[in-house]
Amino acid sequence: MGAAMSMPKGSNAPVPTTALRVELGWRSGAGVPDADASALLLVAGKVRSDSDFVFYNQPVHASDAVRHEAKRDEGGRVTDTLLVDLARVEPAVETVVLAASADGGTFGQVPDLYIEVRDAVRDTVVARFDNAGATVETAFVLGEFYRRQGAWKFRAVGQGYSSGLAGLATDFGITVDEPQHTPAPQAAPPTPPPVAPPATVPPAPARPVSVPPPAPPAAPATPVRLTKVTLTKQAPSVSLTKQGGTSGALRVNLNWQVHKQFSGWGSKLGRAVAQHSDLDLDLCALYELSDGSKGVVQSLGNAFGALHQPPYIHLDGDDRTGAVSSGENLTVNLDRTQAFRRILIFVTIYAGARSFADLHATVTLTPANGAPVDFSLDECTVPSTVCALALITNTGGDLIVQREARYLVSERGVSPQRTVDRAYGWGMNWTPGRK
Repeated sequence: MGAAMSMPKGSNAPVPTTALRVELGWRSGAGVPDADASALLLVAGKVRSDSDFVFYNQPVHASDAVRHEAKRDEGGRVTDTLLVDLARVEPAVETVVLAASADGGTFGQVPDLYIEVRDAVRDTVVARFDNAGATVETAFVLGEFYRRQGAWKFRAVGQGYSSGLAGLATDFGITVDEPQHTPAPQAAPPTPPPVAPPATVPPAPARPVSVPPPAPPAAPATPVRLTKVTLTKQAPSVSLTKQGGTSGALRVNLNWQVHKQFSGWGSKLGRAVAQHSDLDLDLCALYELSDGSKGVVQSLGNAFGALHQPPYIHLDGDDRTGAVSSGENLTVNLDRTQAFRRILIFVTIYAGARSFADLHATVTLTPANGAPVDFSLDECTVPSTVCALALITNTGGDLIVQREARYLVSERGVSPQRTVDRAYGWGMNWTPGRK
């Protein structure tokens, strides 16, 4: 299907009250910064709370009306997607703002920036706005859905900000977590000498005054954290310690989609994929502890691990949909950092596909403290059923996360687990297992 006609800035078009796929797209290349899609759900022009902001660190709205999907890079074209179900938008919400923010540059460096609204069921273009002429802007409101006489419309906006995602979000009432500069302490004014009352005039007796109790302080809002770390081939590693991720739980999430098939999202997409191919990906971890013990955490053989005893790694469950809100999740106890020597996170295809070709997967590591770390997998061009995702290494108390994104091809009769073991020299003995 060719590109739809671009709407003029300020114009509007009706949209169906159904599942919509909102695609932010641009052309990649040398020196082109990354960009991110986000959405704000507004009442009287402002968010009701910070939870009305949907973006990479807060990907699902409580109403399930808006979801931030994984990013794709295909053939020099990068897309970041929001999935919006207008039928689920709460009645109080009047506007859903669709925004873009540049990461590491300005939109003057981002060629062919556009926003496209598609009917997710019919996969047809409903509206499109090409945002041309950007210069120093680091964020844009590209469009918005708004209610008019009981129906929804899309308006092409194209309003730029030079203050980035933080400035845009703050404009709509979001509390953003940013470092504050503490002002220098001011010198206290000199204390005047006490003045004695006249001796001939006795002080009047104090009259009791009823003082109302002070109102309890309002609970402070938890500010939204906009920081993130995206690992790439050019910058493949990051220190969790330097990012502040030194304690609490580290959640590792894998979600995926089938490239050449789209039918709604979340559980709908999961059911469509499962019915089509019974696709089952398994998130796993090889571990080596500081005492020399080694093992694997995986759903195969019900080796789900444990969070508060060795290996201090736990697989939350076995998901077969790849839905953005769930996917496969694995948790690492960072309070036990000294117990780890190395952890290799990998994924295997248990059923439903012969290789990772046509599967798009994103890995996100979210520490309880510090910035989330994410990366996407490259396109698979080999008959691989196992992919090494990330290697976490303890280097003297500092955990380093290394993006691997390495597709491995198993020899005939060799299991995916044994294949990844050989590739990374883990040296374990393997026996067949089932789940």
